[in-house]
Amino acid sequence: MISDKMKAAILKELKLKEFDIQDTTLANQVPGWDSLNHINVILAIEKEFAVKFKSIEVLKCKNLGDLQKLVDSKLPQ
Repeated sequence: MISDKMKAAILKELKLKEFDIQDTTLANQVPGWDSLNHINVILAIEKEFAVKFKSIEVLKCKNLGDLQKLVDSKLPQ
């Protein structure tokens, strides 16, 4: 499940007031999330959660649920 913290980071970076983000949501389904903003969104998530991703890790993410799992895997348990 996508955390509220991740939703907030994505919406803030894309300057959206509201958008229903689910585990199955694809980046290209989110208004404003295009190839130019992709890096900005990823950097905003890294900053918000104080994590760092390798490029290959991000490329393996098929949807936002996968991205949330990647973030969770980087956080201390």
